[in-house]
Amino acid sequence: MSTKDFIEKDYYKVLGVPKDATEAEIKKAYRKLAREFHPDANKGNTKAEERFKEISEANDVLGDPKKRKEYDEARALFGNGGFRPGPGGAGGSFNFDLGDLFGGAQGGGQGAGGFGGGLGDVFGGLFNRGSSGTTRVQPRRGQDIDTEVSLSFTEAIEGATVPLRMSSQAPCKACSGTGDANGNPRVCPTCVGTGQVARGSGGGFSLTDPCPDCKGRGLIAENPCEICKGSGRAKSSRTMQVRIPAGVSDGQRIRLRGKGAPGERGGPAGDLYVTVHVDTHPVFGRKGDNLTVTVPVTFSEAALGGEVRVPTLGGPAVTLKLPPGTPNGRTMRARGKGAVRKDGTRGDLLVTVEVSVPTELSGKARDALEAYREATVGEDPRAELFQAAKGA
Repeated sequence: MSTKDFIEKDYYKVLGVPKDATEAEIKKAYRKLAREFHPDANKGNTKAEERFKEISEANDVLGDPKKRKEYDEARALFGNGGFRPGPGGAGGSFNFDLGDLFGGAQGGGQGAGGFGGGLGDVFGGLFNRGSSGTTRVQPRRGQDIDTEVSLSFTEAIEGATVPLRMSSQAPCKACSGTGDANGNPRVCPTCVGTGQVARGSGGGFSLTDPCPDCKGRGLIAENPCEICKGSGRAKSSRTMQVRIPAGVSDGQRIRLRGKGAPGERGGPAGDLYVTVHVDTHPVFGRKGDNLTVTVPVTFSEAALGGEVRVPTLGGPAVTLKLPPGTPNGRTMRARGKGAVRKDGTRGDLLVTVEVSVPTELSGKARDALEAYREATVGEDPRAELFQAAKGA
């Protein structure tokens, strides 16, 4: 969309609403038109597609209070769409480059028509570009930091506070973060202190890149600091006590807002990203929010039933009732004895039964098993297996 199109297009007419329409009325009108002209409802209809684009463009401007205000001010400034730049001189016409509307001039002086630095302030928010005449140095956000921490299995389940030693870029103490040995850096003339320069992308819009001369700082040091070489940043180490929440899993990446490198010129600090490594446990395992444990039982407990004591992680043992005829490998559940969930509740402890076969038998035990074998002669637990194999 060109500058001329932006000024002369009547977005209120596009949406069919009056100029004093409320936000609710604009939203209602947009939704109605969007449903009517949506490409999915008008397959192959190029006119409907163009109409939908026009409606979306209008809503993008009028649906945003800040953009709408800038749009109204721009149209009022040029006579409600009557933008007619002439050759200059007679008739009160203007004589300036359209690029000046968006702060294209870098001088900061009075542009043609008496508008200092162009009209970038009017359109700055709408096209993400400010006036080229500004000398305000922008705050700069600190960098994000990545680090790692190793936790025991129990610490991961219950949560832990751990010390983390981190190295990052921070304001240079020698020059107080100015980059200049005398503490008096000057505003970068290329970006006029914004730290960014614009590059055109066609259609009246533009993109921004970090300024190549000041590396995005907005300042240039006349006498570069010997410690930071004029960057205003120096390597800094610090130790921070970080709380790792309960229930984290191995490989999880945690984001701690505002715990990264400090910002510049009042800018916010970056974020700290902590990748967690969890050690294994000799008894317990984990499956999501549930913990797992394998408990050996005797043959008589599995066959006749009974009560089995089961250990828990960091708490007292629980007793599970083993029903008669419990098969090997059956899993039972001890509720609320697992890992901590995000909502503060706990998962379960999944208990898998493993029938223990003794390697040595006393005489009494052997006689008892011999008697059991004689009592179960004729019972073949593999009979159904062979029948199924024959029928397959």
